[in-house]
Amino acid sequence: MTKKVAILGAGSWGTALAMVLEENGHDVRIWSHKAKQADEINFKHTNKFYLPAVVLADSIKATHHIEEAIKDVDVIVFVVPTKAIREVAKKVVPFLTKPMVIVHASKGLEQESHKRISEILEEEIPESKRQAVVALSGPSHAEEVALKDLTTITAASTNEDASKVVQELFMNDYFRIYTNDDIIGVELGAALKNIIAVGAGALQGLGYGDNAKAALMTRGLAEISRLGVAFGADSITFLGLSGVGDLIVTCTSTHSRNWRAGHMLGKGNSLKEVLESMGMVVEGIATTKAAYELAQEKGIEMPITAAIYEVLYNGAKVEDIIVSLMQREGKSEA
Repeated sequence: MTKKVAILGAGSWGTALAMVLEENGHDVRIWSHKAKQADEINFKHTNKFYLPAVVLADSIKATHHIEEAIKDVDVIVFVVPTKAIREVAKKVVPFLTKPMVIVHASKGLEQESHKRISEILEEEIPESKRQAVVALSGPSHAEEVALKDLTTITAASTNEDASKVVQELFMNDYFRIYTNDDIIGVELGAALKNIIAVGAGALQGLGYGDNAKAALMTRGLAEISRLGVAFGADSITFLGLSGVGDLIVTCTSTHSRNWRAGHMLGKGNSLKEVLESMGMVVEGIATTKAAYELAQEKGIEMPITAAIYEVLYNGAKVEDIIVSLMQREGKSEA
């Protein structure tokens, strides 16, 4: 059955998800905070800055007016950077006329509060105006989804019916969705793997090979699971799509902004130079700070996260940090 869906956020991932929904026969509207970008989508059917090789269907419409984007829709999908989630949610609330499924496909933790995205949405959108919040996450580069490459991700919510709504909305022969009731684990896996991806990029930038990358990813996953379980996640979730799956794709691909940022750091660029050259949000930078602070509060050992924090926020040299990690006291893997 055709549904009306609002995609809030016209970056690469929001645009790719809009393409999937249009392919599935749904009525899709994209909201952009830039009028010029909305006009490009409407009149040129492109989004060149984010997906330069893609031509969008004429039926995908864009607007820079929130009210127009969400009028009479059945589902709202937030695909804006984590730092903008709360602000955009506040803008949405006055125009919600009925309870609906709220989806987010962003990956990060809020600065200062350290809250997950579903927690922010539940705070800002009254219970009377939402049926449930669903996190859509997993190993998925927008560039590949837009080209209909095979992709499998997870729709996670404490409300099973809402997860199934999202599953049916997005699933087709190249985009497969599994459901999951562990939204804590799915959101934390999605956010924390970006930290490890920064480290993986830095290793390659310094010239290290596959052995080093495998070690980083494996021990990084242990850290992610350790923190997640402390906040109520199921450890098994981190062995799934939103855990090890997302970790693999983010740590091994040049499509990953976090990997590219780390690679530039490994090549000797300053953090300021990295951020200026990227031109897009690198979620792993802010998430490193949030995760480091959470680990300190909970007394959880996260040596890789702490090391990357030292590089990003205290100016430590990547080379020195790697030596300090390797020379830590020997211990059991378990």
